[in-house]
Amino acid sequence: MPFLGQDWRSPGWSWTKTEHGWKRMVYFGHELEDNNREISLTELCGDNNDHLFVGEVCEFNSAKRKKDFYNNNTKSQFVFRDKWIYVQKGSTKERHGYCTLGEALNRLDFSSAIQDLRRFNYVAKLFQLIARSQLPSLSGAAQKNYFNILEKIVRKVLEDHYNPRLVKELLQDLNSTLHSLTIHVGRCVLVGNVNIWGCRLETIVKWQQELNNLEIPKQIYNGMSFSDLPLHMHDKILYNLSDAFDIINLGQATPTLQALSENRTLWKKLCHFHFSDKPFCRSLAVNKSDNVDWKLMYFSLLKHYPMKEQYGDTLHFCKHCSILFWKDFDHPCTASDPDSCLMPVSPQHFIDLFMF
Repeated sequence: MPFLGQDWRSPGWSWTKTEHGWKRMVYFGHELEDNNREISLTELCGDNNDHLFVGEVCEFNSAKRKKDFYNNNTKSQFVFRDKWIYVQKGSTKERHGYCTLGEALNRLDFSSAIQDLRRFNYVAKLFQLIARSQLPSLSGAAQKNYFNILEKIVRKVLEDHYNPRLVKELLQDLNSTLHSLTIHVGRCVLVGNVNIWGCRLETIVKWQQELNNLEIPKQIYNGMSFSDLPLHMHDKILYNLSDAFDIINLGQATPTLQALSENRTLWKKLCHFHFSDKPFCRSLAVNKSDNVDWKLMYFSLLKHYPMKEQYGDTLHFCKHCSILFWKDFDHPCTASDPDSCLMPVSPQHFIDLFMF
């Protein structure tokens, strides 16, 4: 006879005897014994009241809805024991497959990296580049991990007030990319439900509002403050800043710093630091002209050339092992001189490693 019912390996239905005869038992609650007790039966079984689920159909539906609810709302990240990843671009006799950007994003523990101030700017810049061009290439798990780490970045800025300008630029680029993908390109390029992406867009706007309303409280110190330092130390601090916007913002603090921040020699050295390899800047250095407005020259060059990137710590790539890792964690290298094989990886180089 034809097989009707559940899989033959299952224990069968559960029945109970009533005064009107035997009736099959329908279980709703045993699927919710974990942390999702607050989910109602109506939410699990669907919004359409015209379709009622009984028996194994409702059990399967509730289990699937519970799993989707957990996957879409969890903030946890699976932590790998090894803090490095083998970068493979093709199949060989020893290894099959290739490494993707999303896999590297999951394996290299960026959640812990943002807690280190040496790596915070590096991770934020990397996430900005991913937001600009690589977001559709991420898998669903990698995209969820991306937004979970991004939330931690925003929370760190709100709590520690560290480099909010960089994170504002990151969120602005991400917002523009998502609007372009969902409106102009089409939702088909994004992995996941369109409602999830709508919620993510709303969350990004909320983060932007929180950062725009961020007010850094005035610190009260009993000892010596920055304004008590002598002028030559103020000048030395300004000469150690590599970001022009930091110099401008610091110059707005006091009239004395304003005068020091307009020093032509300061802006000349800043131009040479970022654009010394550019032909136009080299020719000006040879001529040694004193009539150059170096501050104006800096912002003119900035429109055509990127700034030189400078980070406290970066990812490293071992050319001998083809392994990408944080230098503090090291990696299993078989080279006789491992340090000679190491190469620092800029955020753009990190993206290029996974371009196939």
